[in-house]
Amino acid sequence: MIFGAGILKGMLVTLRSFVNSYFKKPDQGGLFTVEYPEKRLVAKERFRNFPFLVYDEKPEDPRCVACDICAKECPPKCITIVRDADAEGRPLKKPALFDIDLSVCMNCGICEEACPFDAIFMDHEFEIAGTERHQSLLYHKEDLLKSNGYFRQIRPSDAALIDARRKEAEDKKKAALKPAAPPEKKE
Repeated sequence: MIFGAGILKGMLVTLRSFVNSYFKKPDQGGLFTVEYPEKRLVAKERFRNFPFLVYDEKPEDPRCVACDICAKECPPKCITIVRDADAEGRPLKKPALFDIDLSVCMNCGICEEACPFDAIFMDHEFEIAGTERHQSLLYHKEDLLKSNGYFRQIRPSDAALIDARRKEAEDKKKAALKPAAPPEKKE
């Protein structure tokens, strides 16, 4: 065994990576550096960072029905939901308060997986730095709401599947509500 063989092997790996960085493109195994503020990597469709709420037509009517499943499943318990009520005190199927503390959120995506109403998804936005530590990282419902168009833009294949499933369920509901035609009388 040659003394310093491990060092020689390591230096060869370094030399190979150095040469590949000049002659191979990034998708062919070459190493490269992205000059971040000026250039950015393209985010993958399933990239996950912080959650956001989806609304279809109006921001006042999000898909969220305040079922509280995402808050119960959240490991660090960073989601707070309070159900809205009408003037008579009966609960409505929408949140009055929906807060996420992003300083506690661990970007696991369990809230997205747990939501049965396709209302919460993980965003591609990651530049959320602020000067104040607690208040600037506490996102309220108004900060979290994003349109279905935005969701289609960042995750087109998932959005297409979800939109098709929701349209199919809506068509079934309309067909069930449609009164049956009276039977024809035979003469």
